[in-house]
Amino acid sequence: MNPDKSTLTFEQDPLAIAYPESREFWVAAEMGNLLLKTCDECGRAHWYPRTLCPLCGSERTQWKVGSGTGTIYAFSRSRRMDPPCTLAYVTLSEGPMLMTHIVDARAEDLKIGQAVSVQFRPTAEGRAMPFFSTV
Repeated sequence: MNPDKSTLTFEQDPLAIAYPESREFWVAAEMGNLLLKTCDECGRAHWYPRTLCPLCGSERTQWKVGSGTGTIYAFSRSRRMDPPCTLAYVTLSEGPMLMTHIVDARAEDLKIGQAVSVQFRPTAEGRAMPFFSTV
């Protein structure tokens, strides 16, 4: 691993290396695109990405670019984390729900059902992770 964290990429991240089937997701994330696994049989998107559709069991899934928009289903301020952050479940416009962080907003200003959009931020491990901010 490169000791200079400013030049790390997802290809040096042990998590991304451990799951090569997620490589396409990380490549798209580097370009600011949120990919969702979508089933060719039932037509529904799902999260987290799996090779089998959890909704109908089909093996026919493919990556599709998601809208990157959604609404807050639930959220909680985590004061024990350093720095404190706001964890949330976001229901994507395509249907799946994912756990994420809400950034650039105070927890006391958030509301259930509030519109959010994705933005990617680099992690210390070299991945560009999807976070959400209010719109």
